[in-house]
Formats: sequence, C-alpha cells, structure tokens
Amino acid sequence: MSSKNRSHRPTRLALALIATATCQTPAPQYHNRPQWPAEEWPVSTPEAEGLDAAAIDSLLTDIDAGRYGLIDHFLLIRHGRVVADRHWDHGERYAELLAAQDDTADHQYNYDHPAWHPLYRDTHLHSLQSVTKSVMSVAFGIAVDLGHVPGVESPAWPYFEAYQPDTSDPRRAATTLEDFLTMRSGIEWATPGQTYDDESHPTVVLEASDEWIAYAASRPMADDPGTRFDYNDGVSVLLGKVVREATGMRMDAWAEERLFGPIGIDEYYWKVTPDGEADTEGGLYLAPHDLARIAYLMLRNGQWDGRQVVSEEWVRTSTSPVVPDVAPASERVDTGYGYQWWVPVHEEGEAVVFAGNGYGGQFVHVAPEHDLISVFNGWTLHEQPELSSWTAFQERILPAVR
Repeated sequence: MSSKNRSHRPTRLALALIATATCQTPAPQYHNRPQWPAEEWPVSTPEAEGLDAAAIDSLLTDIDAGRYGLIDHFLLIRHGRVVADRHWDHGERYAELLAAQDDTADHQYNYDHPAWHPLYRDTHLHSLQSVTKSVMSVAFGIAVDLGHVPGVESPAWPYFEAYQPDTSDPRRAATTLEDFLTMRSGIEWATPGQTYDDESHPTVVLEASDEWIAYAASRPMADDPGTRFDYNDGVSVLLGKVVREATGMRMDAWAEERLFGPIGIDEYYWKVTPDGEADTEGGLYLAPHDLARIAYLMLRNGQWDGRQVVSEEWVRTSTSPVVPDVAPASERVDTGYGYQWWVPVHEEGEAVVFAGNGYGGQFVHVAPEHDLISVFNGWTLHEQPELSSWTAFQERILPAVR
C-alpha cells in the first residue's frame, strides 16, 4: 500500500468490508510442493491439493452405480499425494461372466478366467493389457540411454535375422525402430474395424501361437514405414525382443533391474510366451499404486528422488505427439501417439495429457501442467458401459482442478 493510500481514513463501507473479510474462512493453502513416495504414497485430501472434492465424490458415486462398467480400482494423485483411492470387488461377477462363456479353461490368455484376469490369482496385481506397451517403452528408453540400442533411427529388422524375415521387400530395409515405437511399422496387421472377438484377428492368432516372434516377424509389409499409423500388437512384441537382443536380458528382468527397482516397485507379474519371451504387448500386471509410480517417473521427466532413471529427452519425445493425429483409428481428432504412449490432448506439439490405454479399461493419465495422475483399472469386456473411463480424466477430473 502506498503512503498516499495510508493517509486516507477508511470509510464506514470500507470498515464493514474489512470486518466481513476478517470473519471469512481463509483461502485454503494448497500443498503444491511435490513429494516422493517411499514404500507408501503420501496421503492428502482433494481440498488440500486444490481439487473440487464434490466433483471427485460425484465421479466415485457414478462408479459405485456402475455407470463406468466394472471398475476395480481408481487412484488419483496430485503433487505426489494420494487424494482418492477406492477399490471395488467384482469377484463374484467375474465368475458369473466366465460361466456364460464357451471357453472356461484355466490358461493365461483366457481373458474371462478370474484366476488370470483382471487380478493375477487373487493378488492385488492387476492386468494392464496394453498399458504394458507404455511401461515397456520406458525400459526401452533406458536401453537407448545406456547405449545398448544405438538410437531410434537404427534399422529395426537386423535384430530379427534369425527369423529370416522377407528382406526382398525394400520397405523392410527402410524400417527404423522409431517406426516400430510409433506404430508406423508398415507391417500388415488387423483390418479396419476388426475386433479381438474375431478369431482371425492377428493378435488373437499371435496369442494362440507357440512362436510369437516368428509370427510377428513373418507378417508381410503393407505400407511404407513411417507413413501410416496402424496399431499393431505384434510390433510391441518385436520391440521387447530388441531389448533382449541388445542387452542380453529378457524384458522382465531388464525392467526389474533398471526401472522397477530404482522407483520402488518390488512386486509384479509378467506373462512369458511359449517361445520364452516376456509378453510386451499386454502381459504385465502391477498394483495400481505401482503403475502410478511409472506415471510419476514420467511426470518428473524421468527423475526419481534425485536419480535420473530414464533421460528427460526420452520422456519428452515418447510422450509427445510424434504422430499428431491417429484418425481414423480414433474418433478424437486431437489424439496423438508417441513412443507407445497415447497423447489424447496436445497443443502445438506439446502434450497437455499423455496416457497409457489397455483393453478392458486400463488407463493411466498424466497432466503435467496440473501435476496430476489418475489410474483406472477395470474389466468390462462384454458390454458397453454408459460412461467411458478413458474420457473421465478430461471430462470429470481436469475440470475439478481449482
């Protein structure tokens, strides 16, 4: 306040306003300094972290009512603190759904069998499905950072010479690892509109085969690499094999040593395929709080409590819209794709939101500007829910930020 303003005596109206203001509840002081999780995440409240608690409660009410389908867990973290954490037990319902299916066999790719999906054999480890790809990408980036993989512009197919891919097609010689990472491999995969309910879908055939790498490597080329986005589970399988060839370690062992251990993840399950490789297209299981650790690492530009686990450059590129528009594969015109990460909202080449997206309702969303992470684990396979948990982050959670 200037000396001129101090020389004036306040009017009665001003005094009344001052008195009213001093009686009002002070504005909340948000805990906006980020924290690092130790064995457990710090816990706070939506209000203390600058979120509208009523909006979050309304979302939970709709989940309770089944409007988002069968949600197993919802987790919301701001400034490194858990502000919402809810689990739902649908075990009886999953058993009922299994009984209604033709395939009741107890095997790891029977997605209706409750011993395997969505929780791994009654543990707290939840199937991530294609969010596995996003986690694999982080581990892949570490291999690049350490020089085991020379760079994303390196040719992709020399890693698979043992499988004798058809090298007569010049498009194979032109394919780079970045083409694989961005789903622009040029490899022929599913036809437009083909779903996993179709037994001829290449992913279904892949998962039923005994030789995953050989199957994925034998698929013909359909396009020039780097020209067209075509979501391809087989490419993610091949990327896992690249890490195996480059580091001498299978992806699960590599991730455990270089990624999981440094950020405090000590429990996981990773499916192993019949040919002895980690299933890097959808086989990882993590607890929701540990999936959030992966997201928090990316939110913090690859750093974990003073240690650079994966380079900031890898984080920035892999979560940016390298492919700015994946339409017609998506109805959202702003949906982009990075290195096995979705970028559902982006502006001028920068991610506003980046995400992992998995079959059945596995979603992790990150909004860097708001220091905000959400995790949805669900398992809605045979029906269309009224509301989509894929869009809940953008439509319900982000508007709750004060």
